[in-house]
Amino acid sequence: MADRYLSFTGTAPGRFLTRRLGLPQPAPLRRWSPEHPTLGGDLLHLTAGKSDLDLAATGLALVRSSERPAAVLLDASGVRDVEGLADVHAALHPVVRSVAAGGRVVVLGAPLDPADHHQSAAQQALEGFTRSLGKEIGRGRTVNLVRPADALAAESTLRFLFSPKSAYVSGQVIEVGARQVTAPDDWDRPLTGRTALVTGAARGIGEAVAGTLARDGARVVVLDVPQAQAAARQVAERLGGTALALDITAPDAGERIAAALPDGLDVLVHNAGITRDRRLVNMPAERWSSVLEVNLASVLRTTDALLASGTIRAGGRIVATASIAGLAGNAGQTNYGASKAGVAGLVRSLAPRALAEHGVTVNAVAPGFIETKMTAAVPLFIREAGRRMNSLAQGGLPVDVAETIAWLAHPASGAVNGQVVRVCGQSLLGA
Repeated sequence: MADRYLSFTGTAPGRFLTRRLGLPQPAPLRRWSPEHPTLGGDLLHLTAGKSDLDLAATGLALVRSSERPAAVLLDASGVRDVEGLADVHAALHPVVRSVAAGGRVVVLGAPLDPADHHQSAAQQALEGFTRSLGKEIGRGRTVNLVRPADALAAESTLRFLFSPKSAYVSGQVIEVGARQVTAPDDWDRPLTGRTALVTGAARGIGEAVAGTLARDGARVVVLDVPQAQAAARQVAERLGGTALALDITAPDAGERIAAALPDGLDVLVHNAGITRDRRLVNMPAERWSSVLEVNLASVLRTTDALLASGTIRAGGRIVATASIAGLAGNAGQTNYGASKAGVAGLVRSLAPRALAEHGVTVNAVAPGFIETKMTAAVPLFIREAGRRMNSLAQGGLPVDVAETIAWLAHPASGAVNGQVVRVCGQSLLGA
């Protein structure tokens, strides 16, 4: 469904009226397209404190001065005390207003040092700073904090955040480890030669994920329930992939996936999910159990089975779909919120072991209000509240979730592990 309010605020009368009434003024977001694959402007490099990061190794085209930058990279990894935070203000204060509409601000921090509470305090302060700046910067611009242990390992993350692909990701804190990564031969098609399986891929967000992974070179397996077999086949044929009709809640789903993929799997995306909303006082046991079974139990079972069988190859990626409802809670969704919070718990617990034992990373995305057929059916005032209650004052698109998953699935994202990244335009709900 079209966002008529967004269209109205793009007109002269709309801008005048919303400004006079103090209403949100969302800016159209600059998303990736083959015609516009970059932000199309300077990437301004600033520093605060003394940094040891070798940003030249990332291959980013950094400049030291620009009157109208498309993006700003502030390296604050060397800030170790409260006094050093003054450099953060001094660096960004003069340039924030000049960042182009739809631009990006990325702050580089450092891992917290448990032996130095002054450094930890200063680096934690960067989190509050970036989240707050994200809520005030406006004009479709985003602000994120990255804590890299190694600059080269963060290249895929920085490329993502400094591209139109990250249009709906803001206010996030992303940890990047020191694991050695290998750059792909072709950054435009990094998944060439890899196989990706997406559950619930016959429609909606899952279809967008499958399409984006195929765009990046993957051979995609479109998995959905037998009732959606015809739609799954259409998607698979369009993408040059294959369809797999399977109820993901079947006890042997993992074994059946492994049998269907004898050559192995590189990317597993857990997207399938359902809602059965009702307040707890009115919720029968069946509504509770069905949501937990699809959204969480099946994810646990199939992940365990595919790791144990070795179907997910070394260097593989597991990306699960959580939700801001699981992070912040939502009335009428105790079952859904529990299931999606469980996904986050799965990621944080399994990630270090899966990497150590199988060479596989485990991450999650947590979508906010995404424009789908499901949200189009939400009553008008609730739908409008969902759209406006974020720093970008608009709903996201399925492709926003898909692009974030594609970044986590990237072969050069091997140092990104155990992360739950919100794709919510920096929702005002929760952390």
